[in-house]
Amino acid sequence: MTWDIEKLDLDAYLARIGHDGARAPSAATLRAVHRAHVTSIPFENLDVVLGRGVPIDLESLQDKLVRRRRGGYCHEHNLLFAAALERLGFRVTRHLARIRLGGRFHLARTHATLTVEPEEGGRWLADVGFGGEGLVEPLPFRDGATARLGEWAWRLGRDGDFWELRAGDTALYAFREEEPQYPSDFEVANHYVATSPRSPFTRHVLAQRTTPDARIRIEDVMREDAGAVATAPGLVAVLRDRFGIELPERDAAELLPRLATAP
Repeated sequence: MTWDIEKLDLDAYLARIGHDGARAPSAATLRAVHRAHVTSIPFENLDVVLGRGVPIDLESLQDKLVRRRRGGYCHEHNLLFAAALERLGFRVTRHLARIRLGGRFHLARTHATLTVEPEEGGRWLADVGFGGEGLVEPLPFRDGATARLGEWAWRLGRDGDFWELRAGDTALYAFREEEPQYPSDFEVANHYVATSPRSPFTRHVLAQRTTPDARIRIEDVMREDAGAVATAPGLVAVLRDRFGIELPERDAAELLPRLATAP
């Protein structure tokens, strides 16, 4: 596996996220494209739950997330986003981080995240694929950097030789910036996330849509109106209208028995 960024249809990607603004590799463009991606392409693991695996070569990523208007999880989102940024002229470094689940745990390096350098200098943490309480806009890559959007707040800081991202008081993940990552590293991490019975992605149905002021999750929909997702046509409609996920009815029918395991 290589990054193969030349295979990206950049115009189609930018249309998918609704970005028709500047394309210069500036910090302003990075913020705009990052926010557009997070609020346009949902976070979801439906193919994992359906037992189909998750290929992360660039052609598969743009077919799923761009052409078929699906969502994905961290490896899908951030590898697609990295290719788009590089095509725009940014310098991008791909990292694998350790999820912390609110504590200082040394879990396996399974989360994909990015650092990005715009044309005017400086460096940013960019992550469009965390889901949960992840970033909406990038953070300056420096100790103590903070950002706030409405009630959401993030902080990036040092924890020994790790960089740690926090949302409010909760540690999300940590990584070492100097540790080089190669396509093969992402293949291994992605395989674990998509197939291991210990992975939360194989045990629960996850879907989330982020707007500038809200996070809509499938478990919230189930609590509010379980009847809306009680049939395959109903689930198709909810995924389309609430999450922006286009799913065939036959796939929705396969997912119905697994919805009871949504956290």
